[in-house]
Amino acid sequence: MNTRILFYPTLLFMGFLLQSCGSQANTPDVSSIDIPLELVRYEKQFFAIDTARLDETLSNLYNKEQAFTVDFLTKILGLENIDSALWPTSIRQFISTYRSVAEITQMQDKEIEEAFSQTRSALRYVKHYFPSYELPKKMITFIGPIDAFAYGQTGGGGEIITPEAIGIGLQLHLGANAELYHTDEGMQLYPSYLSRRFTPDYIPINAMRTIVDDIYPPLNGGSNLLELLIDHGKRMHLLDLFLPDAADTLKLGYTRVQLNGMEENEGFIWNYFKENNLLYENDVLKIRSFVSDGPSTAEFGLGSPGFTSLYIGRQIIRAYLDQFPETTVQQLLSTYAQTILKGSGYRPK
Repeated sequence: MNTRILFYPTLLFMGFLLQSCGSQANTPDVSSIDIPLELVRYEKQFFAIDTARLDETLSNLYNKEQAFTVDFLTKILGLENIDSALWPTSIRQFISTYRSVAEITQMQDKEIEEAFSQTRSALRYVKHYFPSYELPKKMITFIGPIDAFAYGQTGGGGEIITPEAIGIGLQLHLGANAELYHTDEGMQLYPSYLSRRFTPDYIPINAMRTIVDDIYPPLNGGSNLLELLIDHGKRMHLLDLFLPDAADTLKLGYTRVQLNGMEENEGFIWNYFKENNLLYENDVLKIRSFVSDGPSTAEFGLGSPGFTSLYIGRQIIRAYLDQFPETTVQQLLSTYAQTILKGSGYRPK
């Protein structure tokens, strides 16, 4: 039975009540955990470089932030495969091209400070649940090329992780209406369903996604839909633990209407997977639309979100933990998908 599920955005909005999961039940007190995280506004230092004295002023920046400067120049600006004699020209050109972007970020001090505070708070939860995990010592903001987009297991953005820092690419947090995203290049790279998330509000979310992916390695290729649903559900569960007060719309990347649509249609979506024998399907072409980002999921209609796996997977994980509340985070991460589904008794209506 090839049932087609339709989302009706204007009608489903009437049922929308709350978009934040609020404080999670049994949220631990982590106030005593000290997180010595330093905020480094690297973009301010980089765009203060005197291009007429490039060698001298760039050397001064290198002396302050050696490791990140190497990563920034070679990997983010992509100079590692370019003749070093051409580096000065490339750096000057980048500074000239992106100076207007730097000027926008100069006006975002309040938003960046708030994102830093939320990220530091989230790292307290990381340390609580994963005490042996080596936390980043710095949160470094920078401005990279517009196409510097880092793909993760459950979404992407401008965030990267290095041995000592979590890097925040502010070129992808200028605000949804930023002119950069509405140029021809910007629109080709980032359709509106992506660029609407390019706000400072997503900095802590993306930072924690990066941490989650660092803690929990990706699945091997060839995984079936059920394994991907559970994998994404586990990652969402970690995100919930690290950011217990963040809005579901931010963590899932859905609009308010899309989130309400998922709540209303959860049972239909699950039945669609079962009735079309998709749960154990590992053909990428048949399951890709359910486990990847997009303006919508074609099978479920225009009002649906992409990445429906994030919501369904998290619901299965929550059902499993309802049945086995003593399960530790480490035990959950090591439990097989089939075991979780069977133990969860998941049967949405």
